Amino acid sequence: MRARLVLLSARLLDPATGLFLPQTALAAGEDGRILALGDDREVRTLAGPATTVIGLDGAVVTPGLVDGHLHPVSGAELTHGLDLSGCAGLDDVRRELAARVRSLAPGEWLFGWGLDPNVFGDGPVATAPFDAVLDGVPAFLLLFDAHSALASRRALELAGVDGPRTFAQASAEVVCDADGRPTGLLQEDAACELVERVAPRPTPEQSRERLATALRSMAASGLTGGHAMDANGDSLALYGELEAAGQLPLRLRVAPWCQPGTDAEGVRALIAQQGIGGELWRVAGVKLFMDGTIDNGTAWLEHPDRHGESTHAFWPDPAAYTRIVGELHRAGVPTATHAIGDAAVRHVLDSVEAARAGGGPAGVRHRVEHIETVPDDTLRRFAELGVIASMQPTHCCDFTRADHTDNWSRRLGEERASRAWRCRDLWDAGATVVLGSDWPIAPFPPLGVMAGARHRRPSRDLALPPHGPEQALTALEALRGMTTGPARAAGAEHESGRLAPGFRADLTVFAADPLTTAAVDLPELPVLLTVLDGRPTHRAAGV
Repeated sequence: MRARLVLLSARLLDPATGLFLPQTALAAGEDGRILALGDDREVRTLAGPATTVIGLDGAVVTPGLVDGHLHPVSGAELTHGLDLSGCAGLDDVRRELAARVRSLAPGEWLFGWGLDPNVFGDGPVATAPFDAVLDGVPAFLLLFDAHSALASRRALELAGVDGPRTFAQASAEVVCDADGRPTGLLQEDAACELVERVAPRPTPEQSRERLATALRSMAASGLTGGHAMDANGDSLALYGELEAAGQLPLRLRVAPWCQPGTDAEGVRALIAQQGIGGELWRVAGVKLFMDGTIDNGTAWLEHPDRHGESTHAFWPDPAAYTRIVGELHRAGVPTATHAIGDAAVRHVLDSVEAARAGGGPAGVRHRVEHIETVPDDTLRRFAELGVIASMQPTHCCDFTRADHTDNWSRRLGEERASRAWRCRDLWDAGATVVLGSDWPIAPFPPLGVMAGARHRRPSRDLALPPHGPEQALTALEALRGMTTGPARAAGAEHESGRLAPGFRADLTVFAADPLTTAAVDLPELPVLLTVLDGRPTHRAAGV
């Protein structure tokens, strides 16, 4: 077999050992797999007239980096609006909103994203501070957790939202004041959808181009794959269209949602959907939610937060969740459950344990997403049950503070805030730890995610102290969290996450060794080349 791609004069880094392989060259075959490793002379002989041959001059090649948790389609749509993530206070938000309002046509909607609840200080999260700026303007401002949003008075009026509502999602709420009038805060998807469904939607062409642009940027950052934690709207069709056009630069594993109220027919449909896809994308698994978020008081904690909130599950009947996990397990379908609070995480682990005891195929790998605060007795259960710990360290870096003066920490109190994102403890307990960004909640560049796992400092100011430095991962562990970890989570460790013949030729190439680059410098390490299926998806100038 002739090679599709040949890389010469490379340093091939093995994430299993952290050492460089003795070979200096790699060839990828026409099947998108690694054809051979060897020295430059012998690998060069595999090149034909149509082979892409690239000399790397000592650059470092690793298995392709994979984001363990991201939302490509919804992220591409949400991040099209006004970026409020850089706002540190209410004045900053008002200034950004006012500038955007001046550019709007009469009646045009204003969309914003990334709003940090810490900008409200000790005050309530509500639209009142922005009423003067948004007077008569329909606006929808997504908070950074993407589980809550602020809707302006005009947006609420257009949606016909003038008081509280009841939802199947137990945590969903139209937050109202003492007189029953909406404050503008909408908690969870069901409440947000009341306004979203009357807002203008992008055309199919706009959605496709926004997604293509986002994915190209991901490839340029070094990503070769991602575990997409939703299949909402036209997601699957968009992936199919991009692949057919040769414009899908990431290998995507997609998990559609299972929401409270899903009946037996709905579960059967989710099972039937498994395996749908193309060469580079595939439905594999189901995403569920056990709670909301700590910042907006909708997590599920074993003891209430300091506001008396975060006291119940996302599912009105948590036993219904347990039954569905059992059904999916027996059908061989892996699950990925959003569980942030300690009670939520414990319930997921209990449910997986019950599912395994109830029979089913061996090797079904279930996951818990986020795991923001958990007590000691839950740590060992991840390894005992084979449950993957999927974590996003940059959330700890950028949305909390070492001195616990942030909204997340103040809600939890000192004891629970000191158990933030226990990456180190879960790793040491034997769990498979997978790292991701949860984009658009946090930036997707994988070097930033790996750096955050190592330094745990705010990316805006790396001179500030780290939050829980004892929970930091080593450089090699962080690399494994985006290579061997995602491969194991996907049940693909036999073909992904290693540089070896027969494995996928999904590769990331760096200007220097990411293991010896200081954590604070890692986000600036140049990505010289990204390869998917043996084809370059990003090639820096001069490479």
